[in-house]
Amino acid sequence: MKRTLLFVASVTTAAFLLNLVLRPRYRRWGLQPVELSRTLPGDDLVPAPDYRADLAVTIDAGPGDIWPWLAQMGYRRGGLYSYDWLDRVFGILDAPSADVILPQWQDLRAGDEIPLGRGPTFPVVEAEPDHHLLLGDTTGGMWSWLLYLDPLPDGRTRLISRNLARFPGFVGGAMLRLWLEPAAFIMTRRMLLNLKDRAEALALERGASANVAQPASTIPGP
Repeated sequence: MKRTLLFVASVTTAAFLLNLVLRPRYRRWGLQPVELSRTLPGDDLVPAPDYRADLAVTIDAGPGDIWPWLAQMGYRRGGLYSYDWLDRVFGILDAPSADVILPQWQDLRAGDEIPLGRGPTFPVVEAEPDHHLLLGDTTGGMWSWLLYLDPLPDGRTRLISRNLARFPGFVGGAMLRLWLEPAAFIMTRRMLLNLKDRAEALALERGASANVAQPASTIPGP
């Protein structure tokens, strides 16, 4: 029994120390300094958050090539685009995330819910096509998750993920953050990178289709 307790204490201490070292990376991956200070939709949904994580990626595509993937997220819909095998192990998904646009799930609106196979759903607070998707707790103000599309002048888009949360209790909240932050970082980072791949592929596909549709005389030469 003593060995078990010592092992648990050692693992917890090691995780705590590692978390302290890597915490800035967990909370600021891919973010530009100016983005850190920006006020974004949903910032007022969680008053005085004691947890915040901002992750971002630059996508070589416009918001219109990214939004359809966000709109169809969920169980038995488009999936979550992260480590599918982990989501399936924990019962959150039951199939790989989609790599095509699913027209039947594109009409996402405020008041809808993004389903998960196991656990609570994600309530949709705001759904502004080609602009942002805000999920969150509208009753207790305990958490929010924003996926924000920021178009750049060169036609690319910054996809910003912002998580805000409040945890009940000091000790319990600290322990929850200890395990939540690394897991949330790993899954969210993979999600952003997979969304980048899908959106860029969609942009190339649409561009190729547009060129094929043009009369041959209007297609620019080399």
